[in-house]
Amino acid sequence: MTQPTGTAPAQGAAAFRGSRRPAGRARARRDAREVPYLAYLVPSALLFAGVIAIPFMMNIGISLTRWTGVGPLRWAGLANYRQLIGDSQFWAAFWHSAAFIVAMAIVPALIGLVLAAALVDVIGTRFGPRTASILRACIYLPQVLPIAVAAIVWAWILDPESGALNRVLSDVGLGALGQDWLGNPRLALFTVMAVLIWIQIGYPVVMFMAGLQRADPSLAEAAEIDGASWWRRLWRITVPQIRPEIYVVLLTCTIAALKLFGLIFVMTQGGPGDATQVPSYFSYQNFFQYEQVGYGAAIATVLTLIIMVLTTLFLRVQHRSQGRAG
Repeated sequence: MTQPTGTAPAQGAAAFRGSRRPAGRARARRDAREVPYLAYLVPSALLFAGVIAIPFMMNIGISLTRWTGVGPLRWAGLANYRQLIGDSQFWAAFWHSAAFIVAMAIVPALIGLVLAAALVDVIGTRFGPRTASILRACIYLPQVLPIAVAAIVWAWILDPESGALNRVLSDVGLGALGQDWLGNPRLALFTVMAVLIWIQIGYPVVMFMAGLQRADPSLAEAAEIDGASWWRRLWRITVPQIRPEIYVVLLTCTIAALKLFGLIFVMTQGGPGDATQVPSYFSYQNFFQYEQVGYGAAIATVLTLIIMVLTTLFLRVQHRSQGRAG
């Protein structure tokens, strides 16, 4: 029998609408289930807005003014930023931050990598994992100390008159090597860098030891059978396997070096002269000592933007590296 004209298209349209309804209902049910989970993001979003986003926008606004901290704000536009470009003290502070990146990120990462591999491969193998864990805790101890406490202790140790370091050198017949470690402009920066290395070295050790727990031991064993030395196994086999941890350590330590404030505030106050000046302490001085709040806000804004750019570059390099490895 011949079907009436138009029946098939009508039935097809009805079937199409019927097939869309279950899919639409399923999507609605899925969206309804996801809505309660979004509520858990509200506290963190409010915290981010109240602690980071809103203060940062206010800081940008203040950086466009001339303000002493009290009284009315006077609009200055980009004058603070133009002054910043030509401020040799700021650029000197920025280069000091580059030196502190070496002391807080690069050197601790290199030393921490060797120590972590030695604790896992040598100490852990010969003396057991418990001994390696105890040594790891001892190395990490400076990270647990409050930065102000560590700075006060080291300032006492490095005191030129009654400090322990100069006294020990004198007792062993090397008194001629005694120095005014924090008062000599030629030594102060390197002295602070050495203290930062001591404080920071435990963090990469812990991170790298955690990464070594997931490394494939069969690769190192095969290389050892083939006659590869311990150093070659470390750089050729171990390092590629813990590359994510290396990126995390370098990124977080670089950010910490750029934000360095507490140690400088307690030990040197940016001195002697400007030998250990850093952007964060320079911003603090303009805020509270020089009463140039707008200029201090401009320094803080530029420092924040530098940190954001470096973070973006780190993440892109890490993503490309992981993509090539995958």
